[in-house]
Amino acid sequence: MESFLDWYVISVNLCFVTGLLFFFVLPKEIRKGKYYWIPLAILALTFFYENLASYTSFDREFNARVNAFFGNTENPRFNSWVYNIFNQYIASVFYLLLIKSWLPTSKKKYVKWMIYGYLFFILIFLVTWAEPIYLNQPITFALSANLILISCGLYFIGLITDEKFLNSKPLKLISFWQVTFFMFTYSLTYINWVSMVYLYEVNPDLGISLMSIDRVMGIFNLLILVLILAVPRLPNLFQKEPYFGT
Repeated sequence: MESFLDWYVISVNLCFVTGLLFFFVLPKEIRKGKYYWIPLAILALTFFYENLASYTSFDREFNARVNAFFGNTENPRFNSWVYNIFNQYIASVFYLLLIKSWLPTSKKKYVKWMIYGYLFFILIFLVTWAEPIYLNQPITFALSANLILISCGLYFIGLITDEKFLNSKPLKLISFWQVTFFMFTYSLTYINWVSMVYLYEVNPDLGISLMSIDRVMGIFNLLILVLILAVPRLPNLFQKEPYFGT
C-alpha cells in the first residue's frame, strides 16, 4: 500500500479531483469543447495509469499475469507495460492534440500528420515486437518526445509570426505556460528516458535524480492543466486563446 501513499501519486490524484470539479462547474455551452475535454482526459488518464502502476506493486500476481500475457516470464514484477501503453502511446497523442488546439490554423495540419505517423509507427513496432511492451522503449519515447518538442516549436513560431498571437500578451496566455513547461519537461528528462537502462547501471544516483525531476515537472504540467479548466473563472488573470474553438 505504500505506493498509493507516495507523494507523487497523491499529488496526481488531487490534481485530477480538482480538475474534475472545475470541469463540472464550467458553463454547459463550453464544456463540450475539445479545448476543455482534452485537459480533463489527460488528467483522468494520468490518474488511471499512476494508480494502476501502484496497484501492480501491490497485487504482484495480477502484474505477473499481465507480464506473462505480453511474453515476459523472466521479470514478472516489471510494470513498464503500464507506462508504455498509457503514457507513451496514449498520453503522447493527447499532448499533441492539446498543442494542436492552440496552433494557428495553417500549422494544425502538421501536428495532425505527426499524430498519424506516430500511430503508424506504434502499430509497426507492436506488430514486429521491435521494442517489447514490457521493457523500457527508448526509441518510442524519443519519437514521441521529438514530436512534442517540434509541436512546441510550431507554437512559438506562431507566437512571433501570427497576427492574432502578436496582438495578445503571451504571459497572459495559459497555452504559453503549458507549452513552456512541456519543453522544459521533455528537454530535462530526454536523456533519462532514452538511456534509462544504461544510466541506472552506470550512475543510478543520476538516474534517480532525473526521475525526480520528471515527477516534479509532471506535477507542474498537471497543475497547469487544472488551471486551463479554471481559466473561465479567472478572466482578469488570463486572456482568451487566439485560436480558441478552432
